Amino acid sequence: MAKRTRYPGRPTARPGARKPGAAPGGSGARPSAASPGTSGSAALRTGGLTQAELDRAAQIEAELVAREKAAIAENARRRARSGRVDVAISGDAGAPLSVRASHEYAYVARDVRRIVITGTLMFSILAVLWILVNVVGVGPG
Repeated sequence: MAKRTRYPGRPTARPGARKPGAAPGGSGARPSAASPGTSGSAALRTGGLTQAELDRAAQIEAELVAREKAAIAENARRRARSGRVDVAISGDAGAPLSVRASHEYAYVARDVRRIVITGTLMFSILAVLWILVNVVGVGPG
């Protein structure tokens, strides 16, 4: 079955897609600075960024990097205070395999311990019930 499209009249073109060789202005002809209705300063800019725009982009990027570093530092402090295992150590490729495995499989050891405790508790309850029913004679009978 063929893929359905939203625009059945134009199966190969996306809405807003330009034709190859078309000017960025839209109609194929480039507007000139002397064309009627436009002034030289209002002419369309064909590409590139001004130095002010580049400076503003660099400033925004620096702010974002600073925020990200502060967030990483805060997470590290919070992790150190809570005593949790550092995930960076477990993901460190240079750490020995035993160190990575001990950090990575700590949750498995906890889960196995909980399963063993639960199984022992259930077996103990079953043994007590068996003794009550078969040895002591508690229940219908």
